[in-house]
Amino acid sequence: MVVEAESNRETELKLAVRAEDMAKLRSCPAVASRAKGKAGTKTLESTYYDTADRRLAGRLVTLRVRKVGDRHLQTVKGAPERGELGRAEWEHPVSGPAPDLSAIAAQEALDLLGSVGEAELQPLFTTVIQRTVRVVTMGEGEAASRIEVAFDSGEIRAPDGTAIPVSEVELELLEGSPAALYDLALELALAAPLRLDPRTKAERGYALADGALADGTADKVIKAGKLEFGPDTTVEGALARILRSCIGHMMANEAVTLIGQDPEGVHQMRVALRRLRSALALFKDFIPADSYAWLVGEVKWLGGSLGPARDWDVFLAELLEPVRDAFHRADGHGKPLQEDIDALAAAARARRDRAYEGVREAIRSDRYTTFLLKFGAWVESRGWRDQPVSEHSARLFDPVEGLADHLLSRRAKKARRAGHGFAHLSVTERHELRITLKKLRYAAEFFRSLYDDKPARRYIQELSAFQDALGHLNDVATATRLLHELHDDGSRSEPGEPRAAGIVIGWHARGVTDSEPALLGLWDGFADAKAFWSKPDREG
Repeated sequence: MVVEAESNRETELKLAVRAEDMAKLRSCPAVASRAKGKAGTKTLESTYYDTADRRLAGRLVTLRVRKVGDRHLQTVKGAPERGELGRAEWEHPVSGPAPDLSAIAAQEALDLLGSVGEAELQPLFTTVIQRTVRVVTMGEGEAASRIEVAFDSGEIRAPDGTAIPVSEVELELLEGSPAALYDLALELALAAPLRLDPRTKAERGYALADGALADGTADKVIKAGKLEFGPDTTVEGALARILRSCIGHMMANEAVTLIGQDPEGVHQMRVALRRLRSALALFKDFIPADSYAWLVGEVKWLGGSLGPARDWDVFLAELLEPVRDAFHRADGHGKPLQEDIDALAAAARARRDRAYEGVREAIRSDRYTTFLLKFGAWVESRGWRDQPVSEHSARLFDPVEGLADHLLSRRAKKARRAGHGFAHLSVTERHELRITLKKLRYAAEFFRSLYDDKPARRYIQELSAFQDALGHLNDVATATRLLHELHDDGSRSEPGEPRAAGIVIGWHARGVTDSEPALLGLWDGFADAKAFWSKPDREG
């Protein structure tokens, strides 16, 4: 029997909290003074289903059946765009604990499920949650927002009996502005420590079912996704979507970064921050000066907190390891040098481990949480509108395509100027060129959906290859600095480390010299590359 169900978008914010702080948050003034009526508590038991080959997960779709009292409710949820709060969901009453796909009437939901049939579905994990709900009102009059505050305590269970705890607060927007979710979260953060958690219960459950770590954290690195803009996308709409995408990309890599087992985690967080900073600079004319200064200051702080860990990761994997492998393959006459290089590697790993302690401290800090919440509130409330009317602010509602042409042309012109006379540029000047190219590449990636894909993709690939080659030069220069700072923390130096450091630097200095002809070719290729946007500015 097909039962029509309302299709809507769920708009919510998830906050991870300590179990011992839950009572404090339930009674804090931010909730107690705004809620009407008594709190309601109920037990929610939800079983999530997928195929053995995880086809729903591959489509970023979740399917669950929830038992509430004597009733069963089936829910299909789509995936949110990275950094977005909302996602589509469809709920249908069903007769029992098993999925009933015939109950789904909405074609969009059926399209999300694809060719999956009921016979293929199997239970993967179950969440058992004690949920206490209050509904609060933020603001007054027409500007008021109603928010359901759900205090969730319980666990996620796999069929084999393993389980992970759940302790979180969900803020779901019932009516009003999404910015109110962040405003309420900021008030809750004053009552007890909390963290924005981008992972849904389903994501944690999948990680548990697939053998992830005990806390349901999947060892999974997420790269930046492609942005899609239509011809009617305004400057304001593009700005909001780009900013959400950057911060969503960063948050998606928090979990794997906190584990510290995959260096790509901290790398992707830094990439997200660089993209965010580049986006802010790109749209600087549209952002109030005080907001811009605060945002850039917080991005610099966080990037600086992550930087040392990434620098030591690159040194160990890309600079020291090739030299170490070469000496370990050599005959026995090179054994003393092998031992020196091993000692240098051990010292570098110790510095990297301490750098990761700084990364975890930054991510778990109140400052980080406050930044995310204030940033989210600023984006959702369109904080860039809080400025006097000017030529730039008036363009916020124009189509973004015209602005994209101008911004890409301006970035390309700066890159060509920075690389003029490339063969004679100093190391510092080539580093500055690399930064300029990186900004151009990010801008091209932000706006590429506005243009023909093939020439845009080719341009970005050529740009990336040149940028990566220049990046190696910077890595070698950074390695020299790191080796001089290796024991600045007071750690003990082994006698053979200076000799090993000299070997590593000398090895790569020769490689830099040998790569010069290829670099010159890459510069020529970039300088001659045809712009893919509509109105390239070829001056300069």
